[in-house]
Amino acid sequence: MDNLIYGRHPVVEALENGKRFDKLFLQKGVEAAFSRQIQQLAHQNNVLVQVVPIEKMNRLTTKNHQGIAGFLSVVVYYELSDLLIQAFEKGETPLFLLCDGITDVGNFGAMARSAACMGVHGIVITEKGSASIGPETIKASAGALNQIAVCKVRFLDQAIRLLQDNGVQLVVTHLAATQTIAQAKLSLPTAILMGAEDRGVSPAFVKMADALVKIPMAGDFDSFNVSVATGILLYEVVRQRNMEA
Repeated sequence: MDNLIYGRHPVVEALENGKRFDKLFLQKGVEAAFSRQIQQLAHQNNVLVQVVPIEKMNRLTTKNHQGIAGFLSVVVYYELSDLLIQAFEKGETPLFLLCDGITDVGNFGAMARSAACMGVHGIVITEKGSASIGPETIKASAGALNQIAVCKVRFLDQAIRLLQDNGVQLVVTHLAATQTIAQAKLSLPTAILMGAEDRGVSPAFVKMADALVKIPMAGDFDSFNVSVATGILLYEVVRQRNMEA
């Protein structure tokens, strides 16, 4: 893996030079002084450290990792507040895509590709429970992740509140929704929240939604693949906005 760095000196040097890691793994039981050094440097760089057993470290690499390894970020991460301000300053209607537990690299890459095609201002993912953005993910997005802004947040509910406090509605697809995507007012500033295929959007976030919507379908299936559903919903946003332009 091209973005995997391991060994104490290389990892410490990367952190001291402000490099961002998607994931940083520290072996359980390493000496306390080194653990404190890594935790302090990681905190300064807003990097989450996962303490894992040696078996996990050995699966990452068979080489001498010295109890520390991590995946360097292959994209630049942005602040959500900055992207929101930029959209308003440009006179554009904000459109964001939020991901709740999307861990499949193929799905996330396809969602990013649709988002880039449809003019999304930013994709929001969480530090934990999200697909790692590496070379494979970049490939799955057909390079779109090099073109679209990505925000990585610790708590998704805080990101939602920031958007709502600035006039951006939260739209969630839900089987119990009474309105279709065509009936919803998607020409407004909008953040679309998509959940993992196995469990959907978390109930707590469903309660925070300003609008619950459903995608009409024929047949006995009750849902689309999450990347397909994302593309359909984003297209409806663009369609409505073009109609009002």
